[in-house]
Amino acid sequence: MKYEAVIGLEVHVQIRTASKMFCSCANKFGAEPNTLTCPVCLGYPGTLPVPNKEAIHAAVKAGLLMGCEIARFSKFDRKSYFYPDLVKNYQISQYDLPFCSGGKMHISGTGFSGEELPDKDIGITRIHLEEDPAKLTHFAHGSGADYNRSGVPLLEIVSEPDMRSADEAYAYLTTLKELMRYSEISDCDMEKGQLRCDVNISLRPVGTEKFGTKIEMKNLNSFRAVHRAIESEIERQAELLDAGTVLKQETRGWDDDAGSSYLMRTKEFAHDYRYFPDPDLMPVTFTDEEIEAIRATLPEQPEAKRNRFINDFGLTAYDAEVITADRKLAAYFDECAKVAKNPKAAANWIISTLLSLTGAAKISVEDSPVTPAMLAELVNLVESGKISGKIAKDIFPEMFETGKDANTLIEEKGLSQVSDSSAIAGIVAQAIDANAKQVAEYLAGNERVLQYFVGQVMKLSKGRANPGMVIGELKKQLSEKAQG
Repeated sequence: MKYEAVIGLEVHVQIRTASKMFCSCANKFGAEPNTLTCPVCLGYPGTLPVPNKEAIHAAVKAGLLMGCEIARFSKFDRKSYFYPDLVKNYQISQYDLPFCSGGKMHISGTGFSGEELPDKDIGITRIHLEEDPAKLTHFAHGSGADYNRSGVPLLEIVSEPDMRSADEAYAYLTTLKELMRYSEISDCDMEKGQLRCDVNISLRPVGTEKFGTKIEMKNLNSFRAVHRAIESEIERQAELLDAGTVLKQETRGWDDDAGSSYLMRTKEFAHDYRYFPDPDLMPVTFTDEEIEAIRATLPEQPEAKRNRFINDFGLTAYDAEVITADRKLAAYFDECAKVAKNPKAAANWIISTLLSLTGAAKISVEDSPVTPAMLAELVNLVESGKISGKIAKDIFPEMFETGKDANTLIEEKGLSQVSDSSAIAGIVAQAIDANAKQVAEYLAGNERVLQYFVGQVMKLSKGRANPGMVIGELKKQLSEKAQG
């Protein structure tokens, strides 16, 4: 390809707080339209905003997670524009003194297309805090405005133009979402508008340093849409440049159904918004001690947790990826692994069985009737030889259904694994005596028949015989048969 894509993302993340950014109205999704409002978030004359301290701390937390410099002195500004979603005709935002600047976010793994990505750091330009506008819904014969969303605290996270492909942008968004959810800054539910993304993209000839003309892409309502829009825009711009067209800075909307973009407007510049300090809000200051207190609340980051699970507990990269995809699931495994004799086996149970059961029951893993301690106990019973893997597989659903631990169910059902050598010798002899044809096949050199005998012994013992001891006893008794 003769052009290189230069991509930067502007991601808006709604902060999970009890109330809105500058008033006491509830920050809650799904209420009847225009029922969570007050004179402040409706922009009545004479009302005064009051900053949400928790939202400000969340902004600082996001900055610390990404290695940003936290401003000791910051302020809020008014960003003026005229649109139905903005009741005051200005938005309280931040311009030249954001809470967070600089920083980076590490991406790796696979992109949307499944291709392996090289490890890479994506620079973070700034993170600032603002209020969300209202939500507009467009109908065939008009539009509706729901001001419940007006004033919800919103983080804008602006990356450096460090991404070079749609896959890198996808990986960046996936990592960012994971980080926001792990730190409980946001739930990042795109269907609820809690995470929204705009893409800035330009092309330049391969090997050159000067940026091309930047095009902004909007109306991207999923990570898949972001990926498709970037690939489409790269192709569109390349065709125009090949034809000798001079590109102009503009904003384009994305039609995911059509798989194409459309012109929305020529791009605004900062001076078009007439930024100035909000006279109703005092500057915000932080001491080093206050910032360190927020830093102390940071959770272990997902990438660090994945590496720990691989190094300390022997998980595969795939297992670690699945388990750390959700913070509550990772916490469940972490607690289980600390007492399980085989943490890898515990991970297998979680991925193959527990997630299936909780999914069918439509509950979170933290509400599972099988606690981490109960799962660790089940793993340890298998490791110690008290029960077989088959018995464990049979009783796990019962543990989930009844809330009873493994030892209780084993005792109630008489399922303890038979490890008594004389008892196993008797069951093996019974299986050999009942299958003379298979004995002859084995003695003739067909060693695969041994697995048949294992199955017969397990059937006679109702799955309770110790498999390792069974195989040893079978070889011993069949060897004696061969010797006559």
